[in-house]
Amino acid sequence: MRTLTLTLAATAIAIALAAPAGADERYPPVSDPLTKKECGECHMAFQPAFLPARSWDRIMKTLSDHFGEDASLPADKTEAIRKYLTANAADKLWRSKMMRGVRKDWTPLRITELPRWKHEHDKEVSPRRWKDPKVGSKANCLACHRHAEKGYYDDD
Repeated sequence: MRTLTLTLAATAIAIALAAPAGADERYPPVSDPLTKKECGECHMAFQPAFLPARSWDRIMKTLSDHFGEDASLPADKTEAIRKYLTANAADKLWRSKMMRGVRKDWTPLRITELPRWKHEHDKEVSPRRWKDPKVGSKANCLACHRHAEKGYYDDD
């Protein structure tokens, strides 16, 4: 019994030390080099756990009009990124917070449309903050969450 208690305590300490102080929202970071490179050229490569697989599938099928930009890639790269995103999507994770309030008949294309995102940001972030040139848009997670690329979204 003592060994089990020590093992559990050591595991809890390791988890606490692995995350920045105060990190209360954790998502697996983007681990695929191709996704990091291609998506990260224009914006932070968002963690796949933010959207359901059907959303990532649609986003990857419409790269020629990616939120007003042509983000087209060669077919082999598009398919490799699509496979990575859909395999690691929010609906593939057990009890993903990001899937709360996402109906099965809805395919959200923006993380900022999700009920969980709105719950976390609409009350806590003033409209003035979104207009700050350092923020630029609601998609700029790094403006407020300095460890976002690592998957940590604390309440900074």
